[in-house]
Amino acid sequence: MATPDEPAPAATLERIDDIALITLNRPRAMNAVNSALAADVGAALETLKDDPGLRVGVLTGAGKAFSAGADLKELAAGRSIFAPEHPEWGFAGLVQHFIDKPLIAAVNGFALGGGTEIMLACDLAVVSETAQFGLPEVKRGLAAAAGGLFRLPRQIPLKLALEVALTGEPISAETAARWGLVNRVVAPEQVLGTALELARTIAANAPLSVRASKRIVHRAAAYGSDWDEEIWSMNLTEVVPVLTSKDAKEGPRAFAEKRKPEWSGE
Repeated sequence: MATPDEPAPAATLERIDDIALITLNRPRAMNAVNSALAADVGAALETLKDDPGLRVGVLTGAGKAFSAGADLKELAAGRSIFAPEHPEWGFAGLVQHFIDKPLIAAVNGFALGGGTEIMLACDLAVVSETAQFGLPEVKRGLAAAAGGLFRLPRQIPLKLALEVALTGEPISAETAARWGLVNRVVAPEQVLGTALELARTIAANAPLSVRASKRIVHRAAAYGSDWDEEIWSMNLTEVVPVLTSKDAKEGPRAFAEKRKPEWSGE
């Protein structure tokens, strides 16, 4: 437990079996992003990346908010909100910080502006039915600079993305689900449990297969037609190590023997 001389970390990591639960931990500030939060989230992602015992990450917020975005008080004071030693990680230590293990956003509350951009940088999203999303920066003479303006039109149709970006108006969780922006909409008290259940489903799969699948999906955006040789070459480079792994033998063997596979990650 933190003492008055040792403030609580701005983000925490809890290990739940093979899942890393990362919690934005500035509830009094609605989990607004300052440099400490960015550093703590970035460090947690590095732990998730490097620890073979962790297979999936779940990102949520402490208190009633997911994240209110950038800490405007810090910006007004002229202080940086990026991780001091790793500015390359980007906003919240996350939006430019790619890891090849899946990351699920468990959006438990307010998530406009930078909160929406954090959600967009995650691979999957389980959200509260009371959550709202949007990029209101245009209403303040600003611009959504943490990836929202290019991630949003990759995740929903262009005209819908432009409506969000140009009007600055919020959209409900129900609308986000209808547009295909989120995976699950549940009651507020069910958000974390549902996200962890989804994480367990993913974590039960072969780790090399899951990580290669994520890399291929994200890398594909850099290529042209799916008939071009280059995208197939990338695909082959990624899948050959998976198909020649020990787990590629274990999966069919376990199926034939009608038992649960025992993945080695090799």
